[in-house]
Amino acid sequence: MRKAVLAGLASVMLVTGCASVRDSRFNPFNWFGASREQRAVAQAAAAVDGGRVPVDQVTELFVEPTTGGAIVRAKGLPTTQGWYKAELIREAEAKPGEIVFRFVVKRPQGTPPQGTPMSREVTVATFLTSFQLEGVRTITVTGAQNARSTRRR
Repeated sequence: MRKAVLAGLASVMLVTGCASVRDSRFNPFNWFGASREQRAVAQAAAAVDGGRVPVDQVTELFVEPTTGGAIVRAKGLPTTQGWYKAELIREAEAKPGEIVFRFVVKRPQGTPPQGTPMSREVTVATFLTSFQLEGVRTITVTGAQNARSTRRR
């Protein structure tokens, strides 16, 4: 009887300890929380390499932990349909502990229809290694009219 009680008590103590690991910073699924929107600083929509310009709006930002790092995935909303060649370009001038990406896309030829917002969505992602994420507290993705950022929990 005594052994059963001790075994039960030991298992309860073991399971209780799991809750603290689940909520700790050591759990990769807790690295970054939900993103929040910020208004972008007024900047010229100057073309970058290949004639690409910043996407009109950044609508979603997710940081998904993977083995050896994380995938930064963003969804943008251009003004019309047909934009392509999307990429997240890392900005060189970021504050310490922050990574900033610019979400750029290439303009379609001609005059494409505007269409519904769902038909205009463009998704792009990039991989960051654990080494690149070391010391990073905030990841931001900027567009022409807004930016979205997520902070490490």
